Amino acid sequence: MQLRHFSVRTQETYLGWMRRFHEFNGGRDPARLGAEQVTAFLNMLATQGRVAAATQNQALAALLFLYRAVLEIELPWLDDLVRAKRPEHLPVVLTRAEVTAVLGQFEGQPRLMATLLYGCGLRLLECCHLRVKDVDFGRHQITVRRGKGGKDRMTMLPRSLEGQLAAHLEWVAAQHREDLAAGAGFVELPDALGRKLPNAGRDWAWQWVFPATRLYTCGVTGQRRRHHLHETVVQNAMRRAVLAAGISKRATCHTLRHSFATHLLEDGSDIRTVQELLGHKDVATTMIYTHVLNRGPAGVISPVDRLGGLGGGRS
Repeated sequence: MQLRHFSVRTQETYLGWMRRFHEFNGGRDPARLGAEQVTAFLNMLATQGRVAAATQNQALAALLFLYRAVLEIELPWLDDLVRAKRPEHLPVVLTRAEVTAVLGQFEGQPRLMATLLYGCGLRLLECCHLRVKDVDFGRHQITVRRGKGGKDRMTMLPRSLEGQLAAHLEWVAAQHREDLAAGAGFVELPDALGRKLPNAGRDWAWQWVFPATRLYTCGVTGQRRRHHLHETVVQNAMRRAVLAAGISKRATCHTLRHSFATHLLEDGSDIRTVQELLGHKDVATTMIYTHVLNRGPAGVISPVDRLGGLGGGRS
């Protein structure tokens, strides 16, 4: 998986499914198993585990990689596989007033990060992985590196946030100077860049826009590094903010991205432009937001609203 440049998260996820498959089959050698055992495991996930379709597909991808790429065994088509049903859920979207109420409950770095999720349409990990060099104040844009599917893309940098972000980066720069003075100041670099340019990890351009609060020592290089702020910090802050704002919707950090897309379409933005800003491969994925626009069900007048004398009745 490392040879194929799989992300660390993908490696961990695939290894987790391989372990579960190994345990499900009593610890037997996977090379001596085949399509029958793979089918049984995936059917168990769908019927007994009642996992989502995406989860079953993830497990299938991990096992196909194990057999095809590692064991070099080609599995015949899994004819008896019971596929988990993929429900068609509409995304949860906040109104502009609800977004304002929720963002008002945040503090510190999570507040700026949550505002960028809504203002730029970022995924949470995309925001966590931003580096200083990815922010272009002159062109008012942010470069998202290795988004979903390993793709780079450009999105806007809201001008109303530029002052806050610039002030935040001044604070990050001061912290970085302190780290350098203490013999630290390194960050993790992608792929083999750390071996090609050993000191690049201390350069200002490669620093995280949203750094963690503590340093750690890399077990491989011995460098004293600073990681980016962990995503759970923002997720927990979002959970508290939604409760404090009195929002009854099941809103998460990803809801801010859904709201970004929906509000752009409400304002008349071209759907192809929104597709590019979100980084969707297919415009059909972006089309889901057209189902939650205000000019949909919310833009139709119910016949009961045309009747008189019903407002004061008893329930």
